[in-house]
Amino acid sequence: MYRICMTLSLKRLPLALACAFGCLAFPFATAWSQGDKPAAGGDKPAADKAAVDKTALPPLPADAHVSQQIQLDGKTLKYTVTVGSLPVRDKDGKEAGAVVYTAYAVEGENRPVTFAFNGGPGASSVYLNFGAIGPRHMNAGNEGDSPSDPTTLTDNTGTWLDFTDLVFIDPIGTGFSRAAVPEDQAKKLFYSTTPDIQYLSRVIYDWLVKNGRLGSRKYLVGESYGGFRGPRITHYLQSQLGVALNGVVLVSPYLNPAQDENEDLSPLPWMMTLPSITAAHLEREKKLTPDAMADVIGYTRGDYAAALLKGHSDPDGEKKMIQRVTEMTGLDPAFVKYSGGRIETGAYLREVHREEGKLGSVYDSNVTSFDPFPFAPEQRANDPILASIIAPLTTAMVDFITRTVGWKIDARYNALSYEVNRLWDRDDDLRKGSVPALRQAVAADPKMRVLIVHGWNDLSCPFMGSVLTVDQMPVMGDATRVAVHEFPGGHMFYTRDSSRADLRKDVMDMYAKH
Repeated sequence: MYRICMTLSLKRLPLALACAFGCLAFPFATAWSQGDKPAAGGDKPAADKAAVDKTALPPLPADAHVSQQIQLDGKTLKYTVTVGSLPVRDKDGKEAGAVVYTAYAVEGENRPVTFAFNGGPGASSVYLNFGAIGPRHMNAGNEGDSPSDPTTLTDNTGTWLDFTDLVFIDPIGTGFSRAAVPEDQAKKLFYSTTPDIQYLSRVIYDWLVKNGRLGSRKYLVGESYGGFRGPRITHYLQSQLGVALNGVVLVSPYLNPAQDENEDLSPLPWMMTLPSITAAHLEREKKLTPDAMADVIGYTRGDYAAALLKGHSDPDGEKKMIQRVTEMTGLDPAFVKYSGGRIETGAYLREVHREEGKLGSVYDSNVTSFDPFPFAPEQRANDPILASIIAPLTTAMVDFITRTVGWKIDARYNALSYEVNRLWDRDDDLRKGSVPALRQAVAADPKMRVLIVHGWNDLSCPFMGSVLTVDQMPVMGDATRVAVHEFPGGHMFYTRDSSRADLRKDVMDMYAKH
């Protein structure tokens, strides 16, 4: 969310999910949304300037702090929560926006600090905060969860706060962060690939300077499109702003936007999704284990890829492949046959639970909702997880910020802004992905470590994409410096208590190596 980036091309996404890339637009209140445009041929008339001044947004509140505590591993962990903001300036030094952050700090010297981003583009950091690694946790995003469930926060036994301070950053247009310039300028300054990396890197730099933490060990965690940001921010900080990170955790990252292209020729798109579809079936059969998935990965890399490449030039091999895919996925044999063993994501999500009248989520196909349009030629309903998670997380976060922490603001909170997603410039730079930056950052710092983590069931950013990506990277020193780990669950596998606990352990191990 969240990380709510989708790696699949639009033609392979269900209609409702494709709309997250720009055909849905929610009301988005800014001073510039009412048509304040310069008069033709020159500056605004005085009356227009006055109108703009009248609609200017009030200043954000001063930073607010509150002391809290949780019980973790039988001990009391005391910490301070800070909700504050940092200005973002244009090239002339004029304030063009403000980024709001939520920070958690424990007293003590030489503590590491970790900066957290979600994705979208258009997602705030609430998903990593309340879902994964913050000190408080809310159940959401699992099968059977409802948007009207109580928004109860409990002590998070999977938090990272006992071994690192945490700073959750909401990019412009998400959470309470906002632009202070017209939409066309905001798009240039904030809503495209390179400017996004540059201003968010500067936000990290500014937070470190403001809080006197330049000497701390520094880490970054990014989820989904935040995982796309991760390597690029790391390399930009390292090479341009003079700030070196000790480690990076990429959660369900969107690393290679172009790796699912050429689906009529390349086996890669189908190699990426078959393991996740199979994992979901194994889970339904209660047979999901690391050993079972090792067999799935081995078949995908070997006989499956070969059969796809040979096509009808090897009829026997093609027939065997279709039979094997049918067995692996548990899908209707006719569906697999007429798909040629190439299981298209949108079709699969409608097919897998069709007899129950339900849809599977692209983020975890074992999380479902009823299909309100079962006879439509394409999926018309929103994704099951998106439909259920936005309301409770928004309610919980707004209540936490305004009431618990006391950062009083009268504005809309965007857990997931479709408006930002609509405005985003998907330029050629985006299609280049983040792997070149990842390679350069790892090469430049022989001590930096990268942990890439995925849920087996995720079809939006499939784990196999990262496995194949890392397999092609050169080994630079210690071969374990860049590692891929998988867990039961989907895009937000951390919503499962056991997977969140295992993630905490793996990250603790990585931090302990410095």
